[in-house]
Amino acid sequence: MEQTWTTLRVARPTDHLSELTQMYVLGLGLTVLAQFSDHDGFDGVVLGSPAAPYHLEFTSHRGHEVGRAPTKDHLLVFYIPDVREWNERCERMHLAGFQPVAPYNPYWGVHGRTFEDIDGYRVVLENTPWTPADHSIPDAIVGGTPAPAAAPGASQP
Repeated sequence: MEQTWTTLRVARPTDHLSELTQMYVLGLGLTVLAQFSDHDGFDGVVLGSPAAPYHLEFTSHRGHEVGRAPTKDHLLVFYIPDVREWNERCERMHLAGFQPVAPYNPYWGVHGRTFEDIDGYRVVLENTPWTPADHSIPDAIVGGTPAPAAAPGASQP
């Protein structure tokens, strides 16, 4: 049976709900799709585009502190193939308060720019289209584990 997906929501906590909301609205051009206040002690906002199959949800739990991103490799990646649009979005990110940073994984610096938000989470604006063929898993990787390399001169099965 074929699986159908309707919408993906990526949710994470923040200690800076209002400021973070403004950054993502101004920087990425997202729209506030929904928001809630004091829902069992949580406040939150859902951002996205009404036509997009994804949402971002930021929440804040009253009386609790969550701190910064746990690593420099927590990313949201947006593929923007048109160079003019990509440059405009990069400028908007900067104006919205995102800090340009060197990517933790150098791959993201080849065709993209990495920005860090107020919580230390990162957004990559990649100036390429995304296609599965360009991002396939090498044949040498099986089940997430690299296949053992053959000894020099040994025949392959």
